Amino acid sequence: MTTGYTRRRVMAGLGAGLLAPAAIAQTLKDIRDLKPGEFTWHPERSPAGPVAIIVSIPDQRVHVYRGGIRIGVSTCSTGKPGHETPTGVFTILQKDKDHKSSTYNNAPMPNMNRLTWDGIALHAGKLPGYPASHGCVRLPMAFSEKVFGITHVGTPVILAGSHADPVDIVHPGLLLTGDAAGGMDAAVAKLKSRALPVAEPAITVLVSAASGEAVLLENGRTVATTAAQVADGTGLGEHVFSLIEAHDGGAALRWHAIGYSDSHGVPVEVPQGSILRRVGADEGFRAAVHDRLHPGMLMVTTDLPLHPDRRSAEDFVIMTA
Repeated sequence: MTTGYTRRRVMAGLGAGLLAPAAIAQTLKDIRDLKPGEFTWHPERSPAGPVAIIVSIPDQRVHVYRGGIRIGVSTCSTGKPGHETPTGVFTILQKDKDHKSSTYNNAPMPNMNRLTWDGIALHAGKLPGYPASHGCVRLPMAFSEKVFGITHVGTPVILAGSHADPVDIVHPGLLLTGDAAGGMDAAVAKLKSRALPVAEPAITVLVSAASGEAVLLENGRTVATTAAQVADGTGLGEHVFSLIEAHDGGAALRWHAIGYSDSHGVPVEVPQGSILRRVGADEGFRAAVHDRLHPGMLMVTTDLPLHPDRRSAEDFVIMTA
């Protein structure tokens, strides 16, 4: 099941990142005025850190963040009517610099970052200025090369109608344990010994307030499930949390968080640290998660049930529409 699109201009406050006010105004003007095939790329703004990509389907723009700071914005072309690009949170499943389509007459798809096994990907292609693909996200060739060079299997890609920019969160304790908890020293020692997950398995924790379930995925495959403990019983919202590093001398963990929606024009909540404090799980599940901590690990919260139609092994992480 897919969602439609609406062609509108970039909202005034979208994509501000962490720039100074004058720079924000100039950057937003540039983003609004980009012509099909144009992009901006400033990797020097954040030379290192986990990468996250947000595709704004209504605005036909791709935003690239590294270490929580936006380093690039590009025009794109998503799925045309009848082949709409699905919305939700995906992770890169496969990379192929010289990919050719097995579905569309061996059509070249350079710098392909695969998002689903049934044909959705980021890749270089024609950009006519409106949605024209069969569901993929087409990028300018030069921009696709730059994106290909900084992504890895497991990099999160959010396909959305609207979103909030990443915010920095420091959580005083381990994941899924509420506030400060034991075992922090051992977990932080493991975290510090691990680099970005270029050589690590892609780890994602899914938490659904609707079905009261937590799922641990390793390279897209379920390795553990448990009942999720959600304090106060209210919804969690649609958020993606990316682990950055140990903080405060190892007493806390630093995360970047992104809120998103599948609908255009819907106000998106800026995720706060309280969401991390509200979610818990049983000891066995927590241990499995903490043993796999590494920079770039994801936790995805949703108010949708974790139904098989929304997620399948090594395919969608959580598809909203």
